[in-house]
Amino acid sequence: MPDGLSFQADDPARAPVADLLARHHAMMRAGSPPDSCHVRTAEELVGGGAQVFSITDAGGAVVAVGGLSPVAPDHLELKSMHVAAGLRGTGIGAHLLARMIEAAARAGATRLSLETGSGPDHAAARTIYARAGFAPCPPFGSYRSDPLSVFMTKAL
Repeated sequence: MPDGLSFQADDPARAPVADLLARHHAMMRAGSPPDSCHVRTAEELVGGGAQVFSITDAGGAVVAVGGLSPVAPDHLELKSMHVAAGLRGTGIGAHLLARMIEAAARAGATRLSLETGSGPDHAAARTIYARAGFAPCPPFGSYRSDPLSVFMTKAL
C-alpha cells in the first residue's frame, strides 16, 4: 500500500469527493438492473444521514471514498466504498475499510453491515469484506432478498 495516505471525514460536495462518488454511482448503475442497484448519489447519502469519508494520498489527491449510513442507533451500513480505478489492488480498499470500521466503532455502532453484488465484478470486494471479518447475513434494514445481492455483517 502506498505511503502517505490520510483518512478523514469529508464533504461529499467537495469536487474531488463528489467526482469519485459520481464515478462509483455511474459504475454501479451501469452494471446492475435498477431494482437490484442500491447505490446512492452524494445527495442521497447526505439526505439519509450518512457520513462520508475519503482517503487522500501524500499529494492531497482523493483516491478513495466511502460512507457510513445509519440503519439503527447502534447499527451502521457501509455505503459507496470506491477506490480510484488506477489504484485498485494496491491495498487502499482494505485500508479504507479498516479505517471505516474504526470510525463506526467510535460512533458507537455495535454492528456494521453492507450490501454488495453477488456477481464476479464484486468478487474482490466480497473477499476484502470477508478478510475483515464480515460474514453473510440475511437482508437488513429495508433490503429484500435479491439473487444479485450479498448481505454481510460484522459485530464491533
